[in-house]
Amino acid sequence: MFNGSGVAIVTPFSGGEVDFESFERLIGFHLENGTQALIVLGTTGEAATQTFEERGKLVSTAVEKAGGRIPVIIGTGANYTRVAVDYTKQAEALGADGVLVVTPYYNKATQNGLIEHYTMIANATTLPVILYNVPGRTGVNLEAKTVAALSKVENIIGVKEASGNIGQVLEIKRLVPEDFKIYSGNDDQIVPIYACGGNGVISVCANAIPGQTQQMCKAFMDGDVKEALRLQLLYKHFINLLFCEVNPIPIKAALNAMGYIKDELRLPLTSMEESNRSKLLGEMKRLSII
Repeated sequence: MFNGSGVAIVTPFSGGEVDFESFERLIGFHLENGTQALIVLGTTGEAATQTFEERGKLVSTAVEKAGGRIPVIIGTGANYTRVAVDYTKQAEALGADGVLVVTPYYNKATQNGLIEHYTMIANATTLPVILYNVPGRTGVNLEAKTVAALSKVENIIGVKEASGNIGQVLEIKRLVPEDFKIYSGNDDQIVPIYACGGNGVISVCANAIPGQTQQMCKAFMDGDVKEALRLQLLYKHFINLLFCEVNPIPIKAALNAMGYIKDELRLPLTSMEESNRSKLLGEMKRLSII
């Protein structure tokens, strides 16, 4: 699919509606700054509050704007397998290059249930499927042995690992085929997961610093681990602040300060608390992001 920095792009809103003009402007920003893939309708894109119709238009807009220059990967996960299948079929029909499928939230499926869930989704599409493990959000961990079992399904080609458990990442790497992709789901672990045999990141911070995030990835892939680590440490506090409130609240505040979008989210998410906003914008000024 891709190596390097893929952005988990935000969904801009204006007056309660999707702001497609701002969305296209953001995609242009990423095309100009080296982002290697667009991940649309993920957690950062507030997928849980999008209608089926809105999803379709977002997919079509991303595919058209990207114009084949970088892959467009669509978040199609749901806690009902049939809905996830419907989302996946919609993405394929509209020209997406792949799908990212989060573990079913709230239901807390068993590992056997996860295998059946993902296998059914993968069998419903010809697109490459990336598994997405984020137990802090979903309440269920996609275990290494389960990832290994699913890696045998022909079009399940990788995993976004956001458990924060480096030991688990190493175990996945030990068990899966050499060409199975492992992407960091945590911006503060880009370099560590590369060191575990990873292939890049599906990133929140890349919304604001796309060039720098890709530069970090490229440095590691080029063998300059010292430079990759320097960049990881340089942006570490900024990354911490992007998660001082639930994602995507802080990254939307950051993009608003950069002039790209309105600071608008869909309930139950609300705008960033002013005390935290002040800290975030202060760090962005220190790093010359604004």
